[in-house]
Formats: sequence, C-alpha cells, structure tokens
Amino acid sequence: MGKHRTHDLGYLKDIRRELRSNMTTAEATLWKVLKNGSLQNRKFRRQHSIGKYIVDFYCPAEQLIIELDGEVHNDPMRSSADAERDQNLQKLGFKILRFENRFIFDDLPGVIHSIVSNFTPFKTGG
Repeated sequence: MGKHRTHDLGYLKDIRRELRSNMTTAEATLWKVLKNGSLQNRKFRRQHSIGKYIVDFYCPAEQLIIELDGEVHNDPMRSSADAERDQNLQKLGFKILRFENRFIFDDLPGVIHSIVSNFTPFKTGG
C-alpha cells in the first residue's frame, strides 16, 4: 500500500533490546502494571520504536506513549529535545504522557489513574 513503516525499524533493534535488558527501576515497576494486558486489557510494548524515536511504553490500541523521566531530563538541552520529540510524535497522532520517575514510587496509583483516564472506552456490541 505504500505506507511507510514507522514502527520498530530494524536498525534500532539492538538498541531496543539493550534498553529492555537494562530498564530503570521506575520502568521495571511500571512495566509490572502494564505487561500482559493487565491494565484494562490494553496491550503495551516496552522500548518500542516509532520512526527514529524509542519510547518507553506504547499502547497501539490507544496510540498512547508513556515516557518516564529521570534527572537527565531536567537538563535544559534535554528538555528542549524532549519537547521537539513530543511535538513530532504528536504530529503523527500519538498521545504522550510524561511522568517523573519519582511519581512511580511516590504515587503509583495516581500514575495508573492518569494513564487509564486517557483510554478510550471500549465499545460493546448491542
């Protein structure tokens, strides 16, 4: 159909594998909640690439990206790069949620509530 493949480009495969093997504690904690469709039956992928970007977590059904930010993201240059990246992904139709790592440990229920509140309700047949 001529549609350009943007997900999981081959040249990023080794980087994605490395990131999955070396998740931060915050990423590992959130992944326990997201994996195997355990959050309202939504399937999430971890360290998923979209174009040239590798996102922390991605839910295809919701076109939802979840990014966890550690201290490195507080740097002004990194913040600028994150904003540009988010803008580019939003132009492609993705919704992006960003959480500081500390919120995973300080308020995981609040983070989960925020994620779920961005889900589109499933439609049931009638």
